[in-house]
Amino acid sequence: MRADRLVSLVLLLRRHGRLSAATLARELEVSTRTVLRDIDALSAAGVPVYAERGRRGGFALLPGFQTDLTGLNHDEALALLVAGSRRGAQAFGLGSALASAMRKVVDALPESYRATAAGVAQRLLIDPETDLLSRRLVAEEVPDTIVTAVRRAVFAGHKLRIHYAATGQQPRWRTVDPIGLVTVRDQGYLLATRSGADRTYRLSRILAAEELDEPAQRADRVDLDRAWQERSTRFRTGGDQVAVLVRVNPARREDLVGTALAVRAEEADKDGWLRLEVTFQDPRHAEWALWQLGTNAEALAPQWLRTSLRNHATAIATRYGASTWVRS
Repeated sequence: MRADRLVSLVLLLRRHGRLSAATLARELEVSTRTVLRDIDALSAAGVPVYAERGRRGGFALLPGFQTDLTGLNHDEALALLVAGSRRGAQAFGLGSALASAMRKVVDALPESYRATAAGVAQRLLIDPETDLLSRRLVAEEVPDTIVTAVRRAVFAGHKLRIHYAATGQQPRWRTVDPIGLVTVRDQGYLLATRSGADRTYRLSRILAAEELDEPAQRADRVDLDRAWQERSTRFRTGGDQVAVLVRVNPARREDLVGTALAVRAEEADKDGWLRLEVTFQDPRHAEWALWQLGTNAEALAPQWLRTSLRNHATAIATRYGASTWVRS
């Protein structure tokens, strides 16, 4: 915390030139005595801060003092700014901290990079809130108190007690060993183990969280990307999932793939359409996904799916083929 405050103090002096101890204390939300101790610490560390006495006196940095990020080139600075524009940090409750860090990065950039990096960053948009069809991408809201407790337990390596609402079940308390945090399409997940078994918890379904003092039972090192891939594979291949062979208009391929759990095989038909073998979560999911595509897709197998879609289409045709009903 003190290191962050010292950086903030230097940046305040760079930005404003000269500030009184009272003004610095107010900006940093600390006492005047703390500011004086921080000034002494900066001087001892070689930062050329000096005091000017008098009614308009205060503390200032020697002219020409720079806090450049040594060795940071233009593209590296731009990469930091682009990373700061992503919304993944919001899922972990770090949005405000990330915004603050990005302001400090910009302020500490070499003068020759500062304006150009910030200007170029304005011309890059990462993960907008809506797509080209104006479909809003809704980020999950998780209370700061919950995500902070989860995050602290993950970083500290402590056990975590969570009140979790699993789908179709009553919320109940669980004590888990946290491994890491993952964000996918603005949805946050906690990877953990419970009684030695792998578990994945959606952050938005955690109703309360409490970091415990007891150390978590986990390996010292983790390949989080590999762990996520393994759990994703188990999810896609478990439960009542069904495999469907389908022909689809190439113009609607992404719509099909976007709703399926996985694509197992794909090839082109002679008429230009695509033939794919895809998996869905369950029969209801498969029927819903194919129905959305209308005449732009045809389920070839299994037969029960073709029959279900035909019956559905027949019922719709019958409903709308009848005379228009008018209330008298």
